[in-house]
Amino acid sequence: MVSHVSAAVLHGLPQYRFRGQPVELTLPPGARAASRPGIHRYRDHLDGEDVVELDGIRCTSLERTVFDVARTRGLEASVSCADAGLRCVAGEGHGVDVAKQEAWRDRMRERALQAKGRRGVTAARWVVEFADGRAELPGESVSRLQLFRLGFRDLDVQVPVAGPKDATDFVDIGLAEAETFWEFDGEGKYRDAAARAGKSIDDVMLAEKRREDWIRGTTRWRVCRGGFRDIATPETLAARLRSFGVRLPG
Repeated sequence: MVSHVSAAVLHGLPQYRFRGQPVELTLPPGARAASRPGIHRYRDHLDGEDVVELDGIRCTSLERTVFDVARTRGLEASVSCADAGLRCVAGEGHGVDVAKQEAWRDRMRERALQAKGRRGVTAARWVVEFADGRAELPGESVSRLQLFRLGFRDLDVQVPVAGPKDATDFVDIGLAEAETFWEFDGEGKYRDAAARAGKSIDDVMLAEKRREDWIRGTTRWRVCRGGFRDIATPETLAARLRSFGVRLPG
C-alpha cells in the first residue's frame, strides 16, 4: 500500500524539498517482503476508511497520509503537507470554510488519540493544531513555521489588502506586532513560462513592483520578501528580517 510522502504525491500535495526519496509502502503487521532498493516499508494496521485508489494505485487516504507524514517527517515537510491537505478539505479561494476546518481538526485529533503513545504522535498533534488551509504553497507554510519559531504569534495568512479599482490583493503573511507583511518570493513566478501566463519576466517584475508599492503606500506596513534560502532555518529568516529593519519578538 503506497503511503506517507509517496501517497502525498499521489494526492497532489506539494512537497517541501522533495528530491529522490524512496517509495514508501505500508504493509500489514507481520507481513514479509523481500528487501528492495528504493523502497521503504512500514508495518501498520490500516482500516478500510484509510485506503483509497487513485489512478489505479491503492494508497492511504488523504487524512491518513497527512497524519503519517506528520508522525515521520520534520516539521517543515509535515506542516507543508498538513496545510495542503487541509486546503483540499476546507479551502475556499484565499480563505477556508471554518466549520470544515474544525471538523478536520477534530478527526485528526481523534486519530492522534487512537495512536496515543506511538512514535511521532506528539509532533503530529502539534502539526494538526498549527495547520492552516489558507497557505497556498510549501514556501508559505515553511515561512509561517519559521516565523513562529522566531517568536511571532499573531500570524495572519492570505491577508486581504484593498487594491486599485476596487480590486482586492492578498499578501502571504501579516505580522501585526511588527506592522510587516512577509511574502514568499519563489523563483517560479518569474522563471516558469506557464506561471507567467504569456508575460515577459520584465512585465511580471514590474507588476510585482507596482503591487508592492501600492501595498506599502496604502497600509504603511513594511513588505519583506524572501525565497527558499531565506526560510531554510529560523536563523536565515531572522537575518533577512533584520536586514529590513524588523524587530524580532523578545
